[in-house]
Amino acid sequence: MMKEPPPIPTHSADRKRVVVVSISLFFLFSLLVIAYYNVQILQGDKWLRIAQRQHYFIVKDPFMRGTFYSNTSIKRGHPEEPQKLAVDIQKFHLHVDPVSIPESLRGQVADDLAAILGDGERDKLLANLEKKSRHRVLQMWLTADMKDEVLQWWLPFAKQNHIPRNALYAEADYQRSHPFGKMLGPVLHTVQNRRDEVTGQAIPTGGLELQFNKVLQGHQGARKLMRSPRSAFEIGEVINTPEHGADVYLTINHVLQAIAEEEIARGVKKAKAKAGWAVMMDPYTGEILALAQYPFFYPDDYPSFFADPNKIDATRVKAVTDAIEPGSIMKAITAAIALKANQELLSRGEAPLFDTETKMATANGNFPGRKPLKDFRVYRYLNLNMAMHLSSNIYFARLTEQITKRLGPQWYRSQLCDTFGFGKATGIELPGESAGVVPTPGKKHANGALEWSVPTPFSLAIGHNIQANSIQMLRAFAVLANGGRLVQPTLVRKVVKTYADGTTSLLVDHTSSERVNSFPQVAQSDIISRVVNSLKYVTQGKRCDIPGYTQVGKTGTAEKIVNGVYDKDRNVSSFVGFAPVKDPVFVLIVSIDEPEKATIPGVGLVQYGGYCAAPVFREIGRRTLEYLGITPDDPYGYPQGDPRYDPEKADWAKEMKAMKQLFEEWNTQGK
Repeated sequence: MMKEPPPIPTHSADRKRVVVVSISLFFLFSLLVIAYYNVQILQGDKWLRIAQRQHYFIVKDPFMRGTFYSNTSIKRGHPEEPQKLAVDIQKFHLHVDPVSIPESLRGQVADDLAAILGDGERDKLLANLEKKSRHRVLQMWLTADMKDEVLQWWLPFAKQNHIPRNALYAEADYQRSHPFGKMLGPVLHTVQNRRDEVTGQAIPTGGLELQFNKVLQGHQGARKLMRSPRSAFEIGEVINTPEHGADVYLTINHVLQAIAEEEIARGVKKAKAKAGWAVMMDPYTGEILALAQYPFFYPDDYPSFFADPNKIDATRVKAVTDAIEPGSIMKAITAAIALKANQELLSRGEAPLFDTETKMATANGNFPGRKPLKDFRVYRYLNLNMAMHLSSNIYFARLTEQITKRLGPQWYRSQLCDTFGFGKATGIELPGESAGVVPTPGKKHANGALEWSVPTPFSLAIGHNIQANSIQMLRAFAVLANGGRLVQPTLVRKVVKTYADGTTSLLVDHTSSERVNSFPQVAQSDIISRVVNSLKYVTQGKRCDIPGYTQVGKTGTAEKIVNGVYDKDRNVSSFVGFAPVKDPVFVLIVSIDEPEKATIPGVGLVQYGGYCAAPVFREIGRRTLEYLGITPDDPYGYPQGDPRYDPEKADWAKEMKAMKQLFEEWNTQGK
């Protein structure tokens, strides 16, 4: 038998090597475990995101900004059908993943896209395709037809050249659109083409878009798509569902707005004026039915208006932002305050201030602290009806002289501010409203001069030394139209939020009877009716007379203040009134800014409100009443020569004749 060889002796050096190798392997394995733990556990989210970016990308699902709707309920007896005034329409942005397109094909891609999008885009497209980026925007605001044309070319091209289909894709978005173009431009405004990069929200340029931006806003949704030649763009996991903005239902009716815009443009051009505006309101609810301005502002072309100093003025709603002296319009308010003074004095057991039928001496125009006031000619005696008809400065200044003498300046000021709302912003839902100016007794200007001096009441009586915007003036006349209530003007009937499940919530509601009933009664009906009767002498047979209907109103012509002084060559001429008289459908103010100062033989100075603003009132009023189907309440009140005209039966014709006869008796020499 052979003996087994003796075992190989183990040396200590060998044992050490085994131990070292074992430890090394263990150490390396431990490092591997640590690295695995670090990658999979500690940094797992990071590497998962990187992997997903390589294989997936997120597409934002856009939301629709809230829509503005016309007030189609105004035409009585007709069904209310929605009419959009500003709405989001779907457009598309063309995106590209430049890395996914082979360098050798980028020139061809640029050429083919330029042929579809426009030859002038070729260099811009190629520059984006050559960027070392996973995402670039090639073109914004494509129509659906143009998007389809791009994809019809791209999908076969991508398949033929083994390019991922989603290397080029169109992402849906919404662009603000105005179905009626310029209509209501400065009131609505629009949003910028570029969104806020952080929030994705539209950026308003002004107007109602800015005022209601928070409720008009929605929230973007999101979908996850795979980067794969076989993955279609339309397929993707919905991460968030988009939430659309709330809708704003306006008080403005699109037909009445169109009428007002047509007539104010015609009136401004005829007067060769700088600008003009017209505002129509429901005197009972305060709802603004039309708010027109010329020159027009085109929202879809907003960049050109904001870039041009000569056009930017058209972006402001001047009826809201511009506080001007109302001029003789104020005389109707002065008459109402004088009648309230009568009432106040009688309640104190004192004699009344004046009698509306009794003659007042008006030949002397001297008043304390100022140069003499003048009328168009010297009138020896006038009563309220005559003074309103002739727009006498002296008569109404005498009334305020007595008011302040017997009841004090502060009482008079409180009537202007608390009864008729002057000196306070109306709260109309537009940015930049001017509160206007009413002098305060005892308060000083910055230069130390008193705001309310000795002659101040005489100026206030005839619409000077007071500034008001057109909405304030309209509200003051609504007090006369509705029987004595101070309404709250508004442009909004309601704001409605619609959710994804179809449910709705009412965010704002101005349609309730409680709102109308909350308007304070600031003057008694007998006072109001007396002032209204005096105003009927103003409009009878004049350029403001609406054929077939009754109306009342007052003209006003005020010199503009330029660099702190009155400019005798620049006027703002206005007319404000309402119709029909017994149950007014509207109260309307028309203002013409800087009409041409000229004289027409047989007519006179054409820059006055009675010539340039009153006819615009008539035409807007006539077309409005006809559109609404309001039955004529003065069937004999037509211009001479019209077969329907009957001077014996026309409204207020007999009263007018009697007033003129009495005026002649009082003002003929020797009587």
